[in-house]
Amino acid sequence: MSEGRMADTGPAEPHQRPGELSVISTTTNGICVLAPAGEIDYHTMDRFQQALEAASIALARIVVDLSRVSFMDSSGINMLITAHHDTSEAGGWLRLAAPTAPVLRTLQVVGVDQVIDCHATLCQALGG
Repeated sequence: MSEGRMADTGPAEPHQRPGELSVISTTTNGICVLAPAGEIDYHTMDRFQQALEAASIALARIVVDLSRVSFMDSSGINMLITAHHDTSEAGGWLRLAAPTAPVLRTLQVVGVDQVIDCHATLCQALGG
């Protein structure tokens, strides 16, 4: 896999305070991989939304690696659904990868995992 640009839109994870969110964006084989770390909620949604919008403008194929997201509320769910619709309309796709247990539970309760492809690992999301 080849890696392209990398942009960090927030504080580095090791120095991150509770309730904060950082998002790192990379490109692998023409797929934008967004790796948020922290909590995705009403207070941090702007940072995540900016990353999703930039990714959807740059590339029509996006994977959101949720392995470092400890919490997601309806703000994050709404952003994912909007990004899913936007990328689908542009002829692309949005996939979710490696959600943590609390985030996966939220995705399942709301039914997002039935609407957006959700994979157990980043590798599966990139290849599947």
